[in-house]
Amino acid sequence: MSARILSLHIYPIKSCAGIDLSESPIDRAGLAHDRRWMLISADGQFMTQRQWPAMALIRTALTADALRLSAPGMADLDVPLDGSGLEPGAETVAVWSDTISAQRESAAAGQWFSDFLKTPCRLFKVDTAARRNAKPDWVSRWVDAHPDLADAFTGEHHFGFADGFPLLIANQASLDDLNARLQAKGVAPVPMNRFRPNIVVDGEWEPFEEDHTAMITAAGVRMAFVKPCTRCSIPDIDQRTAQQYDEPGRTLAGYRNLEIGVVFGQNAILDAPAGARLKVGDGVEIELDF
Repeated sequence: MSARILSLHIYPIKSCAGIDLSESPIDRAGLAHDRRWMLISADGQFMTQRQWPAMALIRTALTADALRLSAPGMADLDVPLDGSGLEPGAETVAVWSDTISAQRESAAAGQWFSDFLKTPCRLFKVDTAARRNAKPDWVSRWVDAHPDLADAFTGEHHFGFADGFPLLIANQASLDDLNARLQAKGVAPVPMNRFRPNIVVDGEWEPFEEDHTAMITAAGVRMAFVKPCTRCSIPDIDQRTAQQYDEPGRTLAGYRNLEIGVVFGQNAILDAPAGARLKVGDGVEIELDF
């Protein structure tokens, strides 16, 4: 089965705009710099586009030494990558039912976000000592079903502020299928950025065949598909304008509503050799789960 990496994406700040990459380092925690920061509201809740769709308008870029932030009407702000802007001491923050150690970025960074979103908030970065593990029930279920691969995927899979796993992988053919259904209803097609994947694969992979895929391999990196990704309202938000609609969610719910919810894409854990890198165009080997 012939396929390739069509695109690579990271989202340094959870629920803010992503960065399209041509290549990236990757380790057991996922792509470098992916979801290492997160906004926390004044009442201690993590913030996403579900409640603050304007977060889609906060653009991110990586320079040699900083995460550069931009947003309409705001002066650009650089957040140092070396942690020199962090306030001393770690705190515990929550992502759904998980807790994780994190540090606050400077008060100036918090004020920048508060001014743009018009609500008090602070920017946190994953603490270097944090150890948040991928959902063990889903990982164990996959490992038990694939005993020949147990040695590679057992153990801990630490990651940052993503919802539950180090990687989200999408199939371009599945988006094409969804867009064909939207166009048949007279609805404009949507880009893949509505689903915020890390890796998009294109090639001889049928629409939603990822449901029946055990694992993919690219550049020596093995990625195990441990859980379909359940979707919230974020795919209905135009990532360019922050406007919210009822599509593609309505159409997707009509034919992708599984027992765990409406799904699109696959959450993955990974086994990566030291110094591994993924590049757009890398060949992808697909191992079906039959």
